[in-house]
Amino acid sequence: MLQVDNSKPDFPWGPFPDGWYTVSFSEELKAGEVKRVTYGGKNLVLWRTASGRAVLSDAYCPHMGAHLGYGGVVRGESIQCPFHSFCFDPEGRCTSTPYEGKIPHRARLGTVPLEEKHGLLLAWLPGGEPGWSVPALDTTGWLPLRHNVWTLSTHPQETSENSVDLGHLPVVHHYEDVRTLNLARADGPYLTARYSMRRKGIPGIGKYIDAEFTVHLWGLGYSLVETWVESMGIRAREFVLNTPVDGKLCHMRAATSIYDGIPLEKVSPALALLPKRLALHALREVIFQSFVNDMKQDFDIWQTKRYVDPPALAQGDGPVGLYRRWCRQFYPDMPKTAAGAGAQPQEMLSVASG
Repeated sequence: MLQVDNSKPDFPWGPFPDGWYTVSFSEELKAGEVKRVTYGGKNLVLWRTASGRAVLSDAYCPHMGAHLGYGGVVRGESIQCPFHSFCFDPEGRCTSTPYEGKIPHRARLGTVPLEEKHGLLLAWLPGGEPGWSVPALDTTGWLPLRHNVWTLSTHPQETSENSVDLGHLPVVHHYEDVRTLNLARADGPYLTARYSMRRKGIPGIGKYIDAEFTVHLWGLGYSLVETWVESMGIRAREFVLNTPVDGKLCHMRAATSIYDGIPLEKVSPALALLPKRLALHALREVIFQSFVNDMKQDFDIWQTKRYVDPPALAQGDGPVGLYRRWCRQFYPDMPKTAAGAGAQPQEMLSVASG
């Protein structure tokens, strides 16, 4: 069994960088449902109104402190406290009490900004007003997400760093012929890069697979990898979604969707014999399990590594310096003079500035 090193120092810039984080997949929250969750170090409740609006709010009623996740119920477009039946709408306004007279002006439930996009419930954590948004994806022609979640002892910056850490790809994941097609580029809260590689094939889908990946990071909690396998016409979206829970633990979510226009006969003659819907779901499952297997190869490293600052970067590591400088914006209290990136050889500087 993995022994997590709980003696390692806390991440130096704080456990809760600002940004949008997945607190649930859309299909996991039904209309009228109330769920207890802890994210960004806060006890919260996640609920969905009768009309279908998802809401993330403080767990405790501002009237006399009852936990809304223990007996609270949705009444139409409001949540009702189990203690005194005070009701609150999605904006946190008290809509009714069991008493006559004016509603107390302090009876206002705190809420967390929440956006529902392409099958994800994204919350702005740890608090305050959002400074930017994650773009919505067009899901027309794409299968619903196949997803899973794990609880890990790690930090969102550590896991997102894999997106630019080219050196670990052949060592940990055994990818071959890893190449940079587009240099990493940062633009505000967005960072992107494009790579190609060869990997051992997935059972039933060839001995080797040559693929291209375009990575899209929006903050430290949302990573979308668009995968293209030209020889088979495979288009896939793979999400890596890491959400900090309490300063020590994170919920790591993975999700996969594939395009329904994939020419199945190019992928596998056997798949082409199946009804299209069944074949596409089978292919999505195979791709998802391969994706999950790759992710799990990182789990032990994420949970046992120390954050080294500055790192002793070497030629071949990838644009780690660019990534770490980009990360600073998500820590409002971080000293502006903090290094956070480490020294780099001249070759790395030219990549990082691209």
